[in-house]
Amino acid sequence: MTGRGWLRCYRPQPAARIRLVCFPHAGGSASWFRQWAQHLPDAVELHAVQYPGREDRFGEKCLTDMRTLADGVTDALAPLLDRPVALFGHSMGAAVAFEVAARMAGRGRGIPAHLFASARHAPHDPSPAADVHLRDDDGVVAELRRLGGTAGPLLDDPDLLPLVLPAVRADHELVETYRGHPDRVLDCPITVLLGSDDTEVTPDQARGWLSSTRAAVDVEEFPGGHFYLADAPGDVVTTIVGRLGGVAAWPSTP
Repeated sequence: MTGRGWLRCYRPQPAARIRLVCFPHAGGSASWFRQWAQHLPDAVELHAVQYPGREDRFGEKCLTDMRTLADGVTDALAPLLDRPVALFGHSMGAAVAFEVAARMAGRGRGIPAHLFASARHAPHDPSPAADVHLRDDDGVVAELRRLGGTAGPLLDDPDLLPLVLPAVRADHELVETYRGHPDRVLDCPITVLLGSDDTEVTPDQARGWLSSTRAAVDVEEFPGGHFYLADAPGDVVTTIVGRLGGVAAWPSTP
């Protein structure tokens, strides 16, 4: 894969005890997590995944196949595995993070310290019928407005919109055609995060992640809808650090 690669680190912490790798939603980019770094303790170094076809990878072809995407990120993580790694994924990103976690174990690269699955039903649960990637541009924009994850002015800009829609459409094709393998089960704890008003995943669906790991699963609700994390990133990061427990609380290596 050409370009700058898969990972962005906005605040390097050479002495960090653990690394948190964040996976954006459909149509999202690494910069979505830029401000999270300021909420994290020095013991946690944040890396955000940059999917092809956006921001500094704009010239690359967007991917529509989960296998190719997850394989690429898993390979890119290899240099970071000298320390514990936790994975956070929002919406589509939760499915990608799950697939990366499974590949890490399958390739003998260790087990993530924790998987945080945000605003997404379990990979093994049947997905509701979805056709966003097959809609015309107006239909895709309507879905973006419904979910609320893309700034309104961007959707109203006739010059910028054509630059955004290809990545959005490709991501929706990827996640809408993705089917989690029923025999793929992790060994790391999972925390499921969701907005109390999210119409895309219910608390019952969140508990469906119990079938995705042999370890513990807990569910944490926040006020808001599908993009609840945009309203209170500090609260979300605090929850993540709390679940990481002692590893994140240790003082950084001198």
